[in-house]
Amino acid sequence: MLGPVILAASRSDKMRRFVSAAPGTKQVVGRFIAGETVEQVVPIVRETTARGLEVTLDVVGEDITTREQAFAARDAYLELIDRLKALDLGTRAEMSVKLSMFGQALDGGHELALSNVRPVVEAAAAIGTTVTLDAEDHTTLDSMFAIHEELRKDFPQTGCVIQAYLFRTEEDARRLAANGSRVRIVKGAYKEPASVAYQDKAEIDKAYVRILGILMEGDGYPMIGSHDPRLIAIGQELARRAGRKLDEYEFQMLYGIRSDEHVRLAAEGHRMRVYTAYGTDWYGYFMRRLAEKPANLLFFVRSMITKN
Repeated sequence: MLGPVILAASRSDKMRRFVSAAPGTKQVVGRFIAGETVEQVVPIVRETTARGLEVTLDVVGEDITTREQAFAARDAYLELIDRLKALDLGTRAEMSVKLSMFGQALDGGHELALSNVRPVVEAAAAIGTTVTLDAEDHTTLDSMFAIHEELRKDFPQTGCVIQAYLFRTEEDARRLAANGSRVRIVKGAYKEPASVAYQDKAEIDKAYVRILGILMEGDGYPMIGSHDPRLIAIGQELARRAGRKLDEYEFQMLYGIRSDEHVRLAAEGHRMRVYTAYGTDWYGYFMRRLAEKPANLLFFVRSMITKN
């Protein structure tokens, strides 16, 4: 099982330096990361939305160690919102944020993350769009859900993410569905112990279907985060059984993965949102993409041994 090994490497400074210096890294990172600056990503947003797709934008960077870095992360999102304002795309271009990037793991991190993310959510609402709080490892989730609940008091469109591989998620899904929340469901991409998470792929898939059914039958807005053709088809069937119209749920996939499927779903009338990450601190995000699919790792290794 290479996935857990790669996820462990995502926390290694030594591996970070090695991967960053490898000759093929830039080519492969470019498959998953839309650029390093907001100037580079804005044209991609224009192109993506012109094809009938929607986007959620993630400024990558998680392992911050100072309050100054947390403030810089907040400011990076505010700059992004300022650039999106001119595009006038509304909810077709939203944002995803990781609260670790806003200082959640620092001393007083819960309050710091809330105070940093609130102006981002306010600015997003001012241009007619919204923010989704990404899920990270299980130790951060109580804080994330509490911040989500607090933000929804003033900005009910604020979304959050749940991870199917965690035992707790069915209960979280029932609560969020009853509250009418926007919820993205994903399988999960962090190294979690067997005491809190399913380890077997088949069990994770079964949990994903159960949880998606809860969301579809609830009062919220489900966002199906998956590239798995079988889960996509099941999502469509669950939506049909729940009597949901095409604009009452959406699919989400990662930039650079199954791009033909993005277009196919949009052509069928589905809302299809592309999770588009950009920024210079790409390492943790990139390693999780490798861990999710062995073919991604093979592509990377081949590129590493190919001369530029």
